[in-house]
Amino acid sequence: MDAFYASVEQRDNPQYRGKALVVGGSPNQRGVVAAASYEARKFGIHSAMPSVTAISRCPELIFVRPRFDVYREVSAKIHEIFRRYTDVVEGVALDEAYLDVTENKKNIPYAYTIARHIKAAIREETLLTATAGVSINKFLAKMASGQNKPNGLTVILPEDAIAFVEGLAIEKFHGIGEVTAAKMHSLGIHTGADLKARSLSELTQHFGKVGHHYYKIARAEDDRTVEPNRVRKSVGAETSFAVNLSDRAVLLHELEQIAQIVQQRLEQNSIRGRTLTLKIKFSDYQQITRSKTLANYTRELDTIITTATELFEAVEKENRSIRLLGIALSNLENAKQAPIIQLPLFEGSGE
Repeated sequence: MDAFYASVEQRDNPQYRGKALVVGGSPNQRGVVAAASYEARKFGIHSAMPSVTAISRCPELIFVRPRFDVYREVSAKIHEIFRRYTDVVEGVALDEAYLDVTENKKNIPYAYTIARHIKAAIREETLLTATAGVSINKFLAKMASGQNKPNGLTVILPEDAIAFVEGLAIEKFHGIGEVTAAKMHSLGIHTGADLKARSLSELTQHFGKVGHHYYKIARAEDDRTVEPNRVRKSVGAETSFAVNLSDRAVLLHELEQIAQIVQQRLEQNSIRGRTLTLKIKFSDYQQITRSKTLANYTRELDTIITTATELFEAVEKENRSIRLLGIALSNLENAKQAPIIQLPLFEGSGE
């Protein structure tokens, strides 16, 4: 979906149309942007950005509190449209899903045609626009979906897949964020062709296990299947820092911003958790996790911040600088017995 939360607000409130708008918390209350309208994106405003940063870029910015009940309702309608064509649907978030239409209920021979029909039905039945990417695997379909937003439809044919990946700037790859892209640049990797030129051993040496994934996607390969009804057991977020941090106040502020994002993800899917896990990666790449199981299920922001802060303060840091922080909630409970949407355990909040 195109700027989903913001587009729903503009659909339901004519006074917001054509305006720079974000859905998220107030800049006066350590808020974080959950979604930005395309008008706001022109100012460089994006999801997971602190609200105070967003308003500094656009003083006329309109802030709207999220209405996750409404977004869930619209998402359910969109998924109902998907299932007119296939039951092999993997929800990634309320506004995104993978569909395998190799075998489809209407026996339509072309995935492009199905995507066009789905886009038209979404537009007619929800008054919202969606962008679709069509290809032979999940990675390529995801990359295609980002090529022509909003309201786009892009197809990457099998015979074009290698050339497409080779010509792609490395920072455009799904799953490669700002910090990883900077590291790749330092190694002389700027495009998919550069990535493809590196050996598997070289990539695993520099990037660990994920090097295997980079090796495959550089060759347009992705053997992950579309998994319907998949439920993740954790919901979380993390941030890698462009510069290693050691200042306690700065790190605690970053931890609060990550907690905001986690709380939004729990709220949007009506999920609560009992076990909170803090993830820390130091400048020397040593990574540790610390967990605490609470007495009660929660998705309250203050509880998440307090617990994460307690775990952080208890870690022996020995004046070491930190390159990454993450928070995840596990041991989940679905508060409203609604279908749980798949969410990543840890996701780069600034990517």
